[in-house]
Amino acid sequence: MPVPTTPIGRVLVTGGASGLGAAVAAAVTEAGGTPIVLDLRVDAVPEGVDAVEVDVTDTEATERAVREASERHGGLDAVVTAAGIDKPAPIGGISSGDWERIVAVNLLGTAAVVRAALPALEATHGRVVTISSSLALRGVGDGTAYSASKFGVRGLSQALAAETGGRIGVTNIIPAGMRTNFFADRTEQYKPGTDAQLIEPEYVANAILFALSQPAGCEIRELSIMPATEPSWP
Repeated sequence: MPVPTTPIGRVLVTGGASGLGAAVAAAVTEAGGTPIVLDLRVDAVPEGVDAVEVDVTDTEATERAVREASERHGGLDAVVTAAGIDKPAPIGGISSGDWERIVAVNLLGTAAVVRAALPALEATHGRVVTISSSLALRGVGDGTAYSASKFGVRGLSQALAAETGGRIGVTNIIPAGMRTNFFADRTEQYKPGTDAQLIEPEYVANAILFALSQPAGCEIRELSIMPATEPSWP
C-alpha cells in the first residue's frame, strides 16, 4: 500500500540566498513547490523566485516581511529557518555586539519568523522546520554564542511542538558542518581542515523535504544529519 505524502507547497526560507537555505529553496522548486526567500542579500537568488531583503535581527521588519509574503502567496505551507551566523572566539575575546548578534540572528530571528508565520501555518496545518546544529548537542570552546543560540533553537522547537501539537508540525534539524561558505570569513584557526568531515547542504535539504512531505498526522520531530565518522556526536 503506497504511503501518502503531503505536497510541497509555499515554503518560506530564511537565509535562502546561500548555503543550506539556497539548497532548500532549490529542492522546493524541484519538488514542484514555491520557495519564498528572506535574506540579508538577495542578489544571488535565481530569477523568478520571490525574494525579500531583510535582516532577521530587525524583528519588526522581519515580521512584516513574513506577513506580506503570506499575503502575496495566499498563505504559507511551511517555514524553514535556515538563516544563521557564527564568529568563533573565546568569550573574553569577542565583543558584546558580535556575541549578541549571533544569538539575535540564530535564535531571536527564528522566533520572530515563527511568531509572524503562525497564523498562516495554523490555517493550512503547515510545518515549521528549524535548524540547530550538532553544537546544540555538545558545546565547544570558542563557540559560546553559537552553542547558546543553537541549544536555544532546539529548546524552542521542543516547546513549540508541545504548544502547537495538532495545529502545526515542528521539526528540528541537527546538521553537522556543511560544505558551504559558512566558514569563508573565519581566520585560519577556525576554518575546517583539509581532512574535515563535511556534508553537502543538498543532503540536509533532502532531509528537510522528507520532513515536510510526511502525511497529515505524522511528524518528524528531530533529525540529525552528519558524516558517519562525525566526532561531535553524540
